[in-house]
Amino acid sequence: MNTEPSRRDSILAAAAEYFAEQGYHSAGMRGIADSVGIKGASLYNHFGSKEEILYAIALKMTRVPVEENLLVLDETGTPTERLTALIDVHLRHLAVNRVEHLVSLRELSALTEEHRDRVVEYRKYYQRRVRDVIAAGIRAEEFGVDDPMRAAVAILDLMNGVSWWLRDDYDIDSLVSTYVDYIVDGILRRRVGVRGGADEVIR
Repeated sequence: MNTEPSRRDSILAAAAEYFAEQGYHSAGMRGIADSVGIKGASLYNHFGSKEEILYAIALKMTRVPVEENLLVLDETGTPTERLTALIDVHLRHLAVNRVEHLVSLRELSALTEEHRDRVVEYRKYYQRRVRDVIAAGIRAEEFGVDDPMRAAVAILDLMNGVSWWLRDDYDIDSLVSTYVDYIVDGILRRRVGVRGGADEVIR
């Protein structure tokens, strides 16, 4: 049985915890290895530097949402229903991977220019997909905003900010319901009578 993916994921999770506690610039490969519970030489078999580890964390927190979360936007339903589904999966993914997500946001500037550009490329694509479903909602007269890109950025900033304060014991169902209301009825100003929102959160 191939244990490489699970070993890699365990290294990234432990390294993210270490970066969150120590700060990226104060962290060293020996400390990361200790936090994982392996020898330094073993860590170098997986990653050549701590920047490679940070890049792997940031890439995971941007590429996986693009590959998995955005699938709900391709399903049938109104723009409101599809956006509601995206809010649901986005927040649940963030809750499960909160520390890695936080580190990828906080330490982005520590990446090399090439690595940073790759991560930003994924983020911009995600923004554009959110913008497009908002624009569809505007055309369908479901939303009352004028600038879909500005609304998309505001929505993603609001959701991603959860990673700074969310606790493990927080009721994720309540969080999703509350944020759907904030976004659909608040930021996007859902038109009266349009279906969707917190009462139709897709689980």
